[in-house]
Amino acid sequence: MNLRWIDVTLPMHRGMTLWPGDPPFSLEADVRIARGNSCNVSKLSLGTHTGTHLDAPWHFIENGAQLENIDKSLFFGTALILDCSGSHQINAADLPAERLPERVLFKTANSRIAEDSSFVQDFTGIEADAAQRLVDDGVRLVGIDYLSIGPYKRGEAVHKILLGNGTIIVEGLRLANVPAGKHEFIVLPLRLLHADGAPCRAFVGVAG
Repeated sequence: MNLRWIDVTLPMHRGMTLWPGDPPFSLEADVRIARGNSCNVSKLSLGTHTGTHLDAPWHFIENGAQLENIDKSLFFGTALILDCSGSHQINAADLPAERLPERVLFKTANSRIAEDSSFVQDFTGIEADAAQRLVDDGVRLVGIDYLSIGPYKRGEAVHKILLGNGTIIVEGLRLANVPAGKHEFIVLPLRLLHADGAPCRAFVGVAG
C-alpha cells in the first residue's frame, strides 16, 4: 500500500509559540565557515516541551516512567484520528461509542491557529471525563494539535489521569491537512535519558 506521508510537526525557530513560562528556543552560531572556521556548527537551546513534543509520565507523576522507559513500539503504528473541530472542549460524550484503539489523535480547531501566533489560552483540549474514557478503553498514546492535552488552567488533572495510568501524550501536532480515520503514525522523540519529555518529529501516513 502506498502511503502519502504528511509531516505534522511544528517548525522550530526563534519566536515560535511556547507554553507560558517555558524556556525560549534559540539556534545560534557557534562556529561558521564565513568566519574562517572549517565548518558550520550551531548552539541549540530549548525546553523538553518545545513545539511538537512527547510527555513521559514523569512529567506530572513523581514515580512515573521517564522517557527512556517508555515502550518504543508505541512510536510506530496505526492511530485513530478523531475530527473534533466542532467541539470547543472535548468531553467523554464527544467520543465514539465503540472501544477506542491503542493510539488516538485529536484534530481540532487548534490546527487552524497560525503556527506563529501568540499563545492562545482558549484552545481546545480534552476534559477529565474524556481522559478517563481513554484510559478505561486502554489507549496508550494520545495526541492533540496544541501545546497541552488539557484545557488551559485545567490541564494538570487531565495530565495526571493519562500519565498516571501510563498513557503517553503527544502535544503540538499540526493536523489540518490530515483526514479523520485510521492512518499510520510515527512519532520520534529525541533519545534523552532521565527526561520528562522530548521534542519530536511526527508523521501521518495516508493511503493513496
